[in-house]
Amino acid sequence: MPPGTGDTQLTISQQVILDGVVIVSTPQDIALVDARKGTNMFKKVDVPILGMVQNMSLFVCPNCQHKTHIFGKDGVIKTSQEMGIDYLGDIPLDANICELSDLGKPIVVTKPDSFNSECYKEIAKKVMSKVGLKFD
Repeated sequence: MPPGTGDTQLTISQQVILDGVVIVSTPQDIALVDARKGTNMFKKVDVPILGMVQNMSLFVCPNCQHKTHIFGKDGVIKTSQEMGIDYLGDIPLDANICELSDLGKPIVVTKPDSFNSECYKEIAKKVMSKVGLKFD
């Protein structure tokens, strides 16, 4: 869910039966403030927190392969540890993810063997395991 007042998240948690939620945040402190608020709200309404995902965790230059932590490093990892929530993985900052998603062609479908797809699949496996599903 997008950051904000939490009204949307609260309404969904009251009107839909949820197996749990995944908290997604970028690693910078200001984003983690909203992630903490969302986590606490879901805890108050007894919705299980399945884990946290660190979005836009790392940018790898497509030309020189230099790695840069544009939004900070490991903020979600530290927050998940502090809050006692499982850390599910990282999603890198990559133009392909954005471009393909905007076209309605997720990277896990269009480039299933790519590094980015593997990141999503590893997170999906963890989430599926937590809700009792198997990954084929």
